[in-house]
Amino acid sequence: MYWVVEKSVGGLARAMAVAGGASLLLVIALTCISVIGRALDVIGLQGIPGDIELVEFGIGFAVFSALPYAQYARAHARVDMLQRVFGDHLNRFLDLMGDLLMAAFTVLVAWRLYLGMLEKDAYGETSFILQIPVVWGYRAAMVACAISVIVALFCVLRSARALIGKEA
Repeated sequence: MYWVVEKSVGGLARAMAVAGGASLLLVIALTCISVIGRALDVIGLQGIPGDIELVEFGIGFAVFSALPYAQYARAHARVDMLQRVFGDHLNRFLDLMGDLLMAAFTVLVAWRLYLGMLEKDAYGETSFILQIPVVWGYRAAMVACAISVIVALFCVLRSARALIGKEA
């Protein structure tokens, strides 16, 4: 059962990373097209109206989409100067503590993002130029953040299994 969960969570984390990467590529293309359009304004081309708003939405989604895979792959920044000095058991315990802290932090971020999303939806706030409802960006980020919570909780399970001697 554990291996099915691990495979599913890993696939979910990778899918979010790919979605975030695609978002980032779209933002890059949008920015390039807009800058070229502004540079060629002398011949009648223009930049893309509201490009900054679209970049904000796209980058926000890309950042939140990277979190699940970074957690799953243990790619977050770590201080491991003394890792070789500590025994395997202490290192596994420290991994579990780090995963517990990350899970708590991810739940906190998801909770606050959810409350912000409810507020943006209630007030009907829109972007300045394109009049895109700001809540759309929050909803996209919320999906990625919810997946981050799932991955973080799985990582706690994975570290707990390693601590008690089961294969991780």
